[in-house]
Amino acid sequence: MALIGILGGMGPLATVDFMAKVVQLTDASCDQQHLPMLVANLPHVADRSRAILGDGEDCLDGLLEGIDLLNRNGVGLVTIPCNSAHHWYAQMLARSDAPVLHIADACVAAVPDSVRRVAVLGTGGTLVSGFYQAALAARGIEPVVPDAEMQQEIAACIHEVKAGALKHAAGHLALVLDKLAAQDVRVAVMGCTEIPLAARHLPDSPLALIDSSLELARATVSFAVARGWNRPQ
Repeated sequence: MALIGILGGMGPLATVDFMAKVVQLTDASCDQQHLPMLVANLPHVADRSRAILGDGEDCLDGLLEGIDLLNRNGVGLVTIPCNSAHHWYAQMLARSDAPVLHIADACVAAVPDSVRRVAVLGTGGTLVSGFYQAALAARGIEPVVPDAEMQQEIAACIHEVKAGALKHAAGHLALVLDKLAAQDVRVAVMGCTEIPLAARHLPDSPLALIDSSLELARATVSFAVARGWNRPQ
């Protein structure tokens, strides 16, 4: 059986949200037409952003242990609904027996061709890692990085989502979006899979928001359906 392998738990709510998106994006009329997924929900992996910033425990061993778990179960694709973890994408890809999708590649590909400036919303570690900025620049798009004050609000937003306080998280996100709109930014990538959960509780948004979790789910479904994994063997 061909399986989608999900390296998740970072965080758990974002992983469940990603799985729901895969299910919702799959064109199916019965159980048997859905895509098989094997989920490694590993919430004890050390904080990825803190590891990148140099003030936390190294998390690479935990990520590679997750890849090893998926390898042992013979998955045909690995997908990781955690943006910060992609700082170690090369190491995970080298360890994996299966292809590994890159969340930033999937997300940036969804930016309309007419857009020339895009804000990057993510953890401090993701911003320091710079893979979103590089992916945007490769398309000739100027990445707009939030200032320190806005980044504090984004960090608070992410923290509140992890704690299950989604409406409070939305309040922090709204402040950031209003400030970006005042800087004439019209599009932002939600480069943390917690942020879309907060965005659902916004009454509206002054920016067009591109959901990294949704775009990764689309890439996952496209890969699997193209190989017939939704058809019973």
